[in-house]
Amino acid sequence: MAGVRVLIAPDKFAGTLSAVEAAEAIAEGWRRQAPGDEVLTAPMSDGGPGFIDVLHAALGGELQAVTVTGPLGEPTPATLLLHERTAYVESAQACGLALVPADRRDPEAATTYGVGELLRAALDAGVRRVVVGLGGSGTNDGGAGLLAAMGAVADPPTALTGGPRALADLTRLDVRAARERLAGVELLVASDVDNPLLGLRGATNVFGPQKGLRRERLVVVDAALARLADLADRRLADAKGAGAAGGLGYALLLLGGRRVPGIDTVAQAVGLPEKARNVDLVLTGEGSFDFQSASGKVVSGVATVAARALRPCVVLAGQVHVGAREMRAMGVESAYSVVDLVGEKEALGRPRESLAALAERVARTWSR
Repeated sequence: MAGVRVLIAPDKFAGTLSAVEAAEAIAEGWRRQAPGDEVLTAPMSDGGPGFIDVLHAALGGELQAVTVTGPLGEPTPATLLLHERTAYVESAQACGLALVPADRRDPEAATTYGVGELLRAALDAGVRRVVVGLGGSGTNDGGAGLLAAMGAVADPPTALTGGPRALADLTRLDVRAARERLAGVELLVASDVDNPLLGLRGATNVFGPQKGLRRERLVVVDAALARLADLADRRLADAKGAGAAGGLGYALLLLGGRRVPGIDTVAQAVGLPEKARNVDLVLTGEGSFDFQSASGKVVSGVATVAARALRPCVVLAGQVHVGAREMRAMGVESAYSVVDLVGEKEALGRPRESLAALAERVARTWSR
C-alpha cells in the first residue's frame, strides 16, 4: 500500500525553534514512525521573525548583509533577501523585541530607524519591488525612525529618532523626500495585524504592554503617535494594519505602501496552495496554539489553504489552548501538544527532540 503524502508547514516555535528547524524536527519524527511516507517541508512565516529564513529556504535568491541601527541605537547585523528584482525586508531584524534585553526595555525611546536603513539598502540594490515583513517589534514610534532614515524632515530634527518620547516635541513634518526615494518602486507591507494606529485597538493600547510600556503611560504614548499622524496624514491612521509593529505599518502606508496579509504573501511565495493539493495531509504548528491563532497567523492561514485543497489539517504545538469547537472553526482536524507529551521542562530544554517525539506519536494515528 502506498504511503501517505504529508506537507509540513509550521511557523516558528517562539523562543525555541525557527520555522525551518521546526519543520525539520517534525519531518524527522514522522519518518521514524512512517518511513514509507512522502514528506515535504514548507516552513512558514506571517511576516515576523523568521520571514527572511523561510523565504530564502523556499525561493533561493541572494542574501545581502547590512549593518543597521538597532532599536536602542546600537549597530545591529541584518540581512536582505534579493530575488528577481524584489527585495524582502524583515523589520524584526532591525527593531525586534528580541534585540532588546528584558532589563533594558524602554519602548518610549526605541526607534525604527534601522528599518529605514534596510529599506534604503533595498532601494540601492536597484529592485522594483520591496516586501517588508512586520511583526515581533520592540518599538512603538509609529515608524517615525523609518521616516527619518528615508529622508523625512522634522522640527526639531531629533523628534523622529528618539522613540515616542521624542515625538511629543514634534512641530513640523515633511515626508516628500522619503516618498520620492520610493518613486517607481512597489512597496508591500506584509502583516498579520489589522489594528489601526490609534485608540483602544491601536498599536499602543493593544501591543504596548507586551513590549514593556507601563499602563499609566499608554495615554501619553498614544497622544505622541496622534501628534505624528496629525502632522502627516490622520486618515491613514485608521487604515487596516497601520498599528502593526508599533505603528511601523502607518509609516509604510504613508510612503505609499500597500498592506497584504503576511501569511498569504509567504504562502504564495512558497507555492503552498499547489503543494497542499498534491498531498494527503497537511501539518502545521507553532509554540502556542491559542485564540490569537485564528487571526491572520500561520496556523489559521495554513488551515485555510488545506481546506481549499480539501485536505485535512493537523496542528502540532508547544501548548494547545483551543477547544474542539474553535479548532474546527479554524479548519483544524486535531491538535497535539508537546508539553502534554513530555512535560514543560523537557519541551523547553530539548525542543527539537520533543517536537520530533510528538510527530512520531501523531504519525501513528495519521499515517497508514
